Amino acid sequence: MEAGAKVTSIFIYPVKSCRGISVPRAPLTPTGFRWDRNWVVVNSKGRAYTQRVEPKLALVQIHLPEEAFSDGWEPSKNSFMVIKAPEMGVLKIALTKPPELAEDVSVWEWSGSALDEGAEAAKWFSDYLGKPSRLVRFNAASEARPVDPEYAPGHKIMFPDLFPYMLLSQGSLDALNEVLKEPVPINRFRPNILVEGCFPFSEDVWKEIKINNFTFEGVRLCSRCKVEKSILPARIIFFKTSILVLQVPTINQDTGIAGSEPNATLMKIRSDKVLRPNGKQQGKVYFGQHMVWKDNLTKGKGMIIKVGDPIMVLKRVSSAAEAAA
Repeated sequence: MEAGAKVTSIFIYPVKSCRGISVPRAPLTPTGFRWDRNWVVVNSKGRAYTQRVEPKLALVQIHLPEEAFSDGWEPSKNSFMVIKAPEMGVLKIALTKPPELAEDVSVWEWSGSALDEGAEAAKWFSDYLGKPSRLVRFNAASEARPVDPEYAPGHKIMFPDLFPYMLLSQGSLDALNEVLKEPVPINRFRPNILVEGCFPFSEDVWKEIKINNFTFEGVRLCSRCKVEKSILPARIIFFKTSILVLQVPTINQDTGIAGSEPNATLMKIRSDKVLRPNGKQQGKVYFGQHMVWKDNLTKGKGMIIKVGDPIMVLKRVSSAAEAAA
């Protein structure tokens, strides 16, 4: 069946942890699809907000001009990202870079400067979240954020958690939904690339694939954090350093409210104990494959993948137990 595998959806998440955009095509860059996780909302100390602590971000809708995903397009002074949320006015962010710098911005282990989108954006997000917030853009001119060199040495990202691309198959989602009491949509898992035409969980073993003419390397299974046994069917999942922490797949992206699923079921069928019984047990569950664009030194136009592009598997490992995780 893998001979017929193809891309069925492409998702871009311009503002980290806000709603994604489904697009028919997307330009490739070494740090991920163009516009993907270029922005992040930070608190008064410059620390990134995510849905794990601010699930209301799931309700923030992002719109970019359709032409922003065309080959070689560059924004003008009349090009905007439009941001909407329940009971909030419309916020327009110019796609030309802002002049102000924000120092000491941090996302997980990384810290550096970013481009501050200004007072209007700060007030909008502060009002929406009910606490001091700012919207900042990755400062690609002066900053670099390397990925874990153990998995993908030399590769870099903007504001994703770990790696430039995440791929998931429709077969895997279908297999999960078959055992869930209430099926979940793909937006619970926030992939960049959704594929079909392969067996469930085939992506676990994809070490190298070609999408159209572009080569991607599978560098690490995508882990979804540990789920406590005593899960409440509400917003509280577990506490970490006295901060309410939610697991993103458990957050309903239409309501911003978390429950126990699908992580509770994933723990039964996709945990390291099940998939990697001879490895170190960390209470993780795996769903999807992190990837990097391997031939990303290619220059010029035409660096685009599209819905419908075929997928060819070039290298694979024998099982999920043999994959990096």
